[in-house]
Amino acid sequence: MTATLVPLVVLLPLLGAAVALILGRRRRAQMAVGVAVLAAVTVIAAVLLVQVDATGPAVVYIGAWDAPWGITLVVDRLAAIMLVISAIMLLVVLVYSVGQGIADQHRETPVSIFHPTYLILAAGVFNAFIAGDLFNLYVGFEILLGASYVLLTLGGTGERIRSGVTYIITSLVSSLFFLSAIALIYGATGTANIAQLSVRLAELPQDVQLILHLLLLIAFGIKAAVFPLSFWLPDSYPTAPAPVTAVFAGLLTKVGVYAIIRTETVLFPENDLSTLLIVIGGLTMLIGILGALTQADIKRLLSFTLVSHIGYMIFGIGLSSIIGLTATIYYVVHHITVQTALFLTTGLIERFGGATSINRLAGLLKASPLLAILFFIPAMNLGGIPPFSGFLGKVGLFVAGAQGAGAEAGADAAGTPSWLIWVVIAAGAATSLITLYALTRFWNMAFWRRRDELEGYESVLLGSVLEAPEGATVTATRTTPVLMVVATATLVVVTVCLTVFAGPLFEYAGRAAEGLSDPSIYVSIVFPGGTR
Repeated sequence: MTATLVPLVVLLPLLGAAVALILGRRRRAQMAVGVAVLAAVTVIAAVLLVQVDATGPAVVYIGAWDAPWGITLVVDRLAAIMLVISAIMLLVVLVYSVGQGIADQHRETPVSIFHPTYLILAAGVFNAFIAGDLFNLYVGFEILLGASYVLLTLGGTGERIRSGVTYIITSLVSSLFFLSAIALIYGATGTANIAQLSVRLAELPQDVQLILHLLLLIAFGIKAAVFPLSFWLPDSYPTAPAPVTAVFAGLLTKVGVYAIIRTETVLFPENDLSTLLIVIGGLTMLIGILGALTQADIKRLLSFTLVSHIGYMIFGIGLSSIIGLTATIYYVVHHITVQTALFLTTGLIERFGGATSINRLAGLLKASPLLAILFFIPAMNLGGIPPFSGFLGKVGLFVAGAQGAGAEAGADAAGTPSWLIWVVIAAGAATSLITLYALTRFWNMAFWRRRDELEGYESVLLGSVLEAPEGATVTATRTTPVLMVVATATLVVVTVCLTVFAGPLFEYAGRAAEGLSDPSIYVSIVFPGGTR
């Protein structure tokens, strides 16, 4: 039964998109289709997670063509948890967008365009998580990127078109690297199946492996927005409508991180670039958070924190240990929910307060205590305040780093110098503190400061912040629909659940990491009779 459910996570959103397109003139029916499809996928993903954890990974050969001749879909513990958290997030954001659309007569998210495109985006994301070969992974990326081009430029304003052009060009460059890598890998090995590549890539000369490895990391690094390939993100995401920004920030970069995990654990487990990944992780943390310090607009501030916290995940992958992968998987789940919740709350702030800049917001705590709570909880979580999941995830990563750095030879098992790991741990701690400072500064100015202090207010907290380039000066205050508040509150509750159920989640992540630590497990599942 489990195998029959696997294709549905991609098929249902695609069919739903077709139905939604047909129902373009029936708004309520179109919205109902979108919500019903994602609710069904959420249930299917939860069933897959339980079954995969209990009985092992599920493999489906589309059209009964065995690997490597046909399309292979694989759901292991890592893919299952990514499906579940992504489906929950996509469903909550869709409910949020329905509330926004009803209140604004669908000016920001035209229903006839938004819902079919949103479901296609979901199909691309789900396809990427369960792809068993590189070319199908590439197809998943292109599906979600094609949909994201449309979503990013909804409304057709000059600012969104400019941001969309940057995003499109960057994505095309990433796709070019990825497609070139696939072509070279297929030419060198004669296959694109990930399980078969795990065996055949190891037979290539080390210098050839290194070139192919770097090409894939560059492609996935652009998608994940790691330094120095993250320049495009802060100028692209903040201009889109709030639901679109939330999905992009919370999920799309994690698809790149997921692909990097697969690359390091299955494709190139022996061709080690751990030191490079650890360095990149540390630089991504610091450069991203230093950019956040100079931002007055909360959308841009959160975009820079998004970049910086990708660094934690890259650091965990670079440690090349089971405990490092365990903490990374937990942190990915944490960051998807928390970052999305913050962007959804920012959409509420923009509607209620009339702006997103700390230079024009004040008195929100008194005006809306609920809004203050909805921002405060995920903000403290992202900043790493105990006992939230952000703190637990960071501690897990730091402990993994400390264990790796504790080797007597002065280097961890992957050959990374111990002092370098300690430096990146210190960078991670500093990044967490600076994140907390930046978010607390915004909360203090927007919520705690009295409204009558806004005109001509002077503070050292505002001395170094800058407005967004070409940003609008004022946004008219609009009503805040209950559906938007309920959706945001639901996701905030999910972030709290990641803390309450941190023990079982860490245990599950540990089992997923153990499966990833030995690529032969993945190979034997896809090829029960061997890979030759």
